[in-house]
Amino acid sequence: MKIPISVLVVIYTASNEVLLLERADHPGYWQSVTGSLDDVNEPLIEAAARELFEETGIDVKCLQPNSLVSMSHAIEYEIYPEWRHRYPPGVVSNREHWFKVCVPSNSPIHLAPREHLSYRWEPAELAAQLCFSPSNREAILRLNSD
Repeated sequence: MKIPISVLVVIYTASNEVLLLERADHPGYWQSVTGSLDDVNEPLIEAAARELFEETGIDVKCLQPNSLVSMSHAIEYEIYPEWRHRYPPGVVSNREHWFKVCVPSNSPIHLAPREHLSYRWEPAELAAQLCFSPSNREAILRLNSD
């Protein structure tokens, strides 16, 4: 069963292009990297780095130091009914913590085939419009605000 605490990692380049991933279980649903903690004691930054690597092959150890940073923002959202079976009985909401990582524009992407069908790089404004998740849209739009 999934833990209802997750991370969202917005991947972007210096030219403000954002990486979007197409969900394998919902073709046409575009999103950033997301994932639940593996353990309630897993540090959020480690969960973000792990999910980033699992879903894209991007290893933070190969990036500039401190490239993966917290956006110092978290939201609580209702889990879509179709995905509630993944959580313990009675769990209907999830706490999502936002992170961002700036990567070189030529970063190779290696998708997790069970999770994602394809990827695309888009300017931040368009990437935000393409996301099915309102929180993902908001996180992308907040990329450059500090």
